[in-house]
Amino acid sequence: MTKRLFVALDPPAQVRDELTALCTGLPDVRWTPPEQLHLTLCFIGEVSSNSFLDIQEALQEVATPAFTLKLKGLGLFPPRRTPRVLWTGVQTSSTLTILQRKVTTQLRHSGITLEKRKFIPHITLARLQEGALPRLQRYLGAHALFNSTPFMVEHFTLYSSVLGRNGATHLAEVEYALSTQEQGNGE
Repeated sequence: MTKRLFVALDPPAQVRDELTALCTGLPDVRWTPPEQLHLTLCFIGEVSSNSFLDIQEALQEVATPAFTLKLKGLGLFPPRRTPRVLWTGVQTSSTLTILQRKVTTQLRHSGITLEKRKFIPHITLARLQEGALPRLQRYLGAHALFNSTPFMVEHFTLYSSVLGRNGATHLAEVEYALSTQEQGNGE
């Protein structure tokens, strides 16, 4: 049996509510359900049961202090072609970057092959279809100054993902606590 895995951070309920408030006002989009909102640190992909156990053990070795994070602004993927994804970004955080690097390093040391894609921290808000494009600039202008409430990142989670007709469903497999010694916002 295989599992499709990724490692992510979850925003707290208050920030989910702030993000959910952004998820309106555009036609022809598939908004991310509030319970599925997350910031991916590392996409792992399909792995076997044996690799799943190796991944769980490798992630236990990631040691980083808890830190404060703030979501900021909106963006689109891909940036130079017809946009397909609407997202919110993250205020610059060196601690977030360090956590992401430690996660990927531990996974690679345990023999997991990962994509070599540049880490662009974001939370996907919606998948866009062509009908959304005429109103997209107005929507972006109305929400360009979005800033979330700052929040503490105290853990990261290993998720499995099941693809379905209406998108992916995510299941938390293992939660990994960060040390309780706060490091601030990591700027």
